[in-house]
Amino acid sequence: MDLSAEFKRWKAQCLGKADLSRKGSVDEDMLEIVQLLNGQEQFFTTSSCAGRIILLDGSVNGSEVQKQNCCWLLVTHKACVKDDVIVALKKAKGDAVLKFEPLVLHVQCRQLEDAQILHSVAIDSGFRNSGITVGKRGKIMLAVRSTHGLEVPLSHQGKLMVTEEYINFLLKIANQKMEENKKRIERLYHCLQHALEKETVSTTSHPKEKVNTSYIHKKKRNPAKARGKRVTEENDKELENNDHDDPGISVTIFPEDY
Repeated sequence: MDLSAEFKRWKAQCLGKADLSRKGSVDEDMLEIVQLLNGQEQFFTTSSCAGRIILLDGSVNGSEVQKQNCCWLLVTHKACVKDDVIVALKKAKGDAVLKFEPLVLHVQCRQLEDAQILHSVAIDSGFRNSGITVGKRGKIMLAVRSTHGLEVPLSHQGKLMVTEEYINFLLKIANQKMEENKKRIERLYHCLQHALEKETVSTTSHPKEKVNTSYIHKKKRNPAKARGKRVTEENDKELENNDHDDPGISVTIFPEDY
């Protein structure tokens, strides 16, 4: 199979689809990064979120909100104020949870070497939960993620369980995390620009050899053993869910100090 031609087909197909996200468009803080990546032959973005503060109302299983059964009471990609949360909480009928979710970006890469370049950029920019997966059909995906999230339950069966003072305290923390997230996004963009410029010069001087992904599939079934990397069940499952038409992830690479 010609992976280069297949990659071009995947890219054209993905970028030609309508945006089915809740917002229907790329977040403003992510626009430059998405445009930069999609303008390169070796990359294209499959999904992204710049980071957000959300208030969810739904059933709770353990400590995790079941998103498919929940109601979105509040969503903002900017700093949030207490009054907005209080007003939104009045609509809660179940178990309301306040969350801050940092940037998430999924990029399909033409070759493993391309994904490794982006992975290094992501780690250096502060997104230390980033990882690479390789699917059986040769799809190479990079997930850019961070660990500085926040998730706190506020109500149970519609009854507020905390004080307004505590909500204000939580929002200060969430807003601080949002500000840090924005700084990391800016750092990611500048580091990405530098890395791509450097790679262009390097490729012109020394053309890269093609990565044999079929060899990777056969030789590295156990990524933790083969590369000495830590692979978590949660990370592996999440990345696999972002490759619906390519089941069976064969390689997952995560940083040593995750």
